[in-house]
Amino acid sequence: MVGIVLISHSTGLAEGAAELVGQIAGGARVVAAGGTEDGQLGTSTERIRDAIGKADQGSGVLLIPDLGSAVLSARSVLAELPASVVLADAPFVEGAVAAGVAASTGADLAAVVRAAEEARDARKL
Repeated sequence: MVGIVLISHSTGLAEGAAELVGQIAGGARVVAAGGTEDGQLGTSTERIRDAIGKADQGSGVLLIPDLGSAVLSARSVLAELPASVVLADAPFVEGAVAAGVAASTGADLAAVVRAAEEARDARKL
């Protein structure tokens, strides 16, 4: 199954989104990588690497960042990793939920990425 890493500047935001996805998409492996090692707002390449290791089940890992430096941190980690780890250009919560649902059905990495990225077009009203 494809694993998902949620990268946020906030530990609480990353963990809350991962909890939400876990409740909606029961079997998906979603790992939070939020905040810095000292509990501050920010991003950490070390936390991202650790989360990728926890999320990886052999079918690929999708990274979903919240904004700004989370994208930059994810890209710097990607430079060291195989092509089976992919960065999505997706809305954080909606993309995470869509990716989690797709992953829980056994979809491959490309389909999980598509689900996350297509979530930007979902209307709320």
